[in-house]
Amino acid sequence: MPREGFHNRIKELERDVLQMGEMVIDAINQSVAALKNLNANQAKQVIANDAQVDRKRWELEDRCVDLIATQQPVASDLREIIATLSIVRDLERIGDYAEGIGKIVLLHGDEPLVRALTYLPVMADKAIRMLRGSLDAFVKRDARTARAICDEDDAVDKLYDQAYHDLLGYMIKDPSVITRATYLIWAAHNVERIADRATNICESVVYLVTGTPMELNVSKY
Repeated sequence: MPREGFHNRIKELERDVLQMGEMVIDAINQSVAALKNLNANQAKQVIANDAQVDRKRWELEDRCVDLIATQQPVASDLREIIATLSIVRDLERIGDYAEGIGKIVLLHGDEPLVRALTYLPVMADKAIRMLRGSLDAFVKRDARTARAICDEDDAVDKLYDQAYHDLLGYMIKDPSVITRATYLIWAAHNVERIADRATNICESVVYLVTGTPMELNVSKY
């Protein structure tokens, strides 16, 4: 296949990676909304839709493997494929975290939230912004932006820490809410992990551009 054909297939992969990104972003938004309103039907839909994210992962991985097997890519081309494989796997895990929040909704049953969601939607908004930015950096091959996005992870970590201690205070004051407070801690932890996965994507971008593996997801606070 001519080089032009190879790069066209890479561009097609990029478009599908962005589509997968939108799928998981929608899953995050829907799962957080379901938790906020304890909407079991919405949560069940998030859980059901995760199968589509899983299928997208396997489809994209198969296409990456096919390119490696049939096109004998040179070093820079191989980095593109390896970075894409890594990003696809991180996106699939993000979908799992959103699915996990949906399952937490179902665990609540008919019981109300311990408290109104305050930290978690803010965390989710920040994590989604990081995710969108990381995917944009991937398409633009922008290592500088990718590094800068990783710095935003500290804000998500701080919010998680605040949520954890706040909910721990509820448990201490009223042991009867321990289970429900724990559910919210789990949900906040899932969102914190989504932000971590966004930094993983940024690391893949930096590797793609520079050829040097680099750990960027290191807390500074």
